[in-house]
Amino acid sequence: MRILCTNDDGIHAPGIRVNEEIARQLSDDVWIVAPELDQSGVSHSLSLNDPLRLREIDNRHFAVRGTPTDCVIMGSRHVMPDWPDIVISGVNKGRNVAEDVVYSGTIAGALEGTILGLPSFALSQEFGGRANRDKPMWDVALKYGAGVIRKVMKLGVPADTVINVNFPACEPESVRGIVVTRQGKRNQGFLRVDGREDGRGNPYYWIGFQQFEKIDPPGEGTDLAALEAHYVSVTPLRLDRTDVSFSEELRKLF
Repeated sequence: MRILCTNDDGIHAPGIRVNEEIARQLSDDVWIVAPELDQSGVSHSLSLNDPLRLREIDNRHFAVRGTPTDCVIMGSRHVMPDWPDIVISGVNKGRNVAEDVVYSGTIAGALEGTILGLPSFALSQEFGGRANRDKPMWDVALKYGAGVIRKVMKLGVPADTVINVNFPACEPESVRGIVVTRQGKRNQGFLRVDGREDGRGNPYYWIGFQQFEKIDPPGEGTDLAALEAHYVSVTPLRLDRTDVSFSEELRKLF
């Protein structure tokens, strides 16, 4: 099995090394094509107006000055001598659940693999609060990642479906199991705009996130609820975003 690994945190991020370790539990034919720089939050961006710079780091390790989408295209269509059998994107530092899946470059890397007709997985490791941001429990992803991928591959990934896997922020022995979930939803009040001034008094802004002392409990059966209860969350996401039920209502109007 030929595996293409990418991420959105960049070629030097610790998560891409974890991704490679997971991939090597599945195959010896592993290729790494990841962004030169951090591309978190770029979603499914494709570079059309800027040239792509490709840098070979060493054998089967390449950096692209572009987005995760660019990396999957370059990896599958230019770098690898043969078409990959599977794409693994991640392991992201931080979870990709609920509305994160719309913004996430990690999800986008897997989405591009799905568009190319490849079974694709997005892997993310929750770090459990700002204080633990630089200390994610990578051992959880290492322990469970390959097993999840192996089982899903044995069943078969439907066309136009991405498998989004999130690992909880706990010790591996504290993981309670693996559950199949649906995409959750949370209060968007956690987003904030932080206004500042540069040295010349000109305003500039950061879009960021804020912590709440109390948040609404996550919905039952969601990715949010699974991580909170220390389960590995496996969520199939569809590339086709058509709202079928509302389409039926619209047809009555036209």
